[in-house]
Amino acid sequence: MADIGVTTTPKPRAAAALERAAAAAEPCWDLIELLFFAYRDFVGDPDEVLAKLGFGRAHHRVLHFVNRNPGMKVADLLDVLKITKQSLGRVLKQLMDEDYIVQREGANDRRQRLLSVTPAGEALAMQLAGLQTARIAGVLAELGPGAREAVRRFLAGMIDAQDRERVLRMIAHADRARVRRDGAS
Repeated sequence: MADIGVTTTPKPRAAAALERAAAAAEPCWDLIELLFFAYRDFVGDPDEVLAKLGFGRAHHRVLHFVNRNPGMKVADLLDVLKITKQSLGRVLKQLMDEDYIVQREGANDRRQRLLSVTPAGEALAMQLAGLQTARIAGVLAELGPGAREAVRRFLAGMIDAQDRERVLRMIAHADRARVRRDGAS
């Protein structure tokens, strides 16, 4: 999947002018509420599967990113999720106790804790991603040609500018790694 080009952050004076204009304008109530409801339903399908296993959304996020980034360092996962070590520790312990994730020491630095999914973890991550992909695919089909790229640009634009390129690189890296793994099988 190609990286998307997102315009750079406006210059400080222009950014201040944009903020003043946005503050004076009526809030985008429709888009704000649509984002709330879209998120509710986007995670709702996986929530049902997770609840049967005694898991929640935090488990889903951890499973998703570890599945997409095998060998991911715990420190990197903390950075991606923006949660406390304690919160991650609790969720990881449950996922490891249930044999969805394994943790091992780094080859060069034994202090590193590297995470990977087990076959059961990959199967669950793929089941959850399948539910979300079906929802996305249905909407993209309704919207027609070019919709996927427009949605990608919009969502990338919603990420804080200072984090955007890192996130896009992480996604592209995971996509390339998946293609290599799937091609090697």
